Amino acid sequence: MNPAIDSILTPERTVKSAPASSKKKVLEYLGSFIADHIPESSADDIYERLLNRERMGSTGIGEGIAIPHCRLKQCDQTFGVLLQLEHAIDFDAIDQQPVDLIFALLVPEEATDEHLQILATLATNFSQESYRESLRNSPDSKHLYTRAIANA
Repeated sequence: MNPAIDSILTPERTVKSAPASSKKKVLEYLGSFIADHIPESSADDIYERLLNRERMGSTGIGEGIAIPHCRLKQCDQTFGVLLQLEHAIDFDAIDQQPVDLIFALLVPEEATDEHLQILATLATNFSQESYRESLRNSPDSKHLYTRAIANA
């Protein structure tokens, strides 16, 4: 059974018009943002883990979507953050298109199967044009969250 998006995403971790001028800046923003929500984690550690994953290959899956992800020792449950960027940025996506929707995913170090299931669920959701457009047309963070979980 695929995990539901509302089990890993909260309204507080859904941000409309997130600032970003580059892939590096988005990963730094995510590191800081996530560290504020996970006790005993470090913004620098999260940033480095996300960056190391990107070095293996971009998590930009196309159609303006990126799903940066990593494992984190301090994470006791799967943790998601949804950003709609203020301006689309180059993310080295597979289709070479700029990215404006980012779903960051952090999982406990031992959660291999769950990690893969959630990535598959996210990829399936984001492959649907109606889902992407619903998110992009959200007027604020509250609606972005509601649409992300309702249409998943």
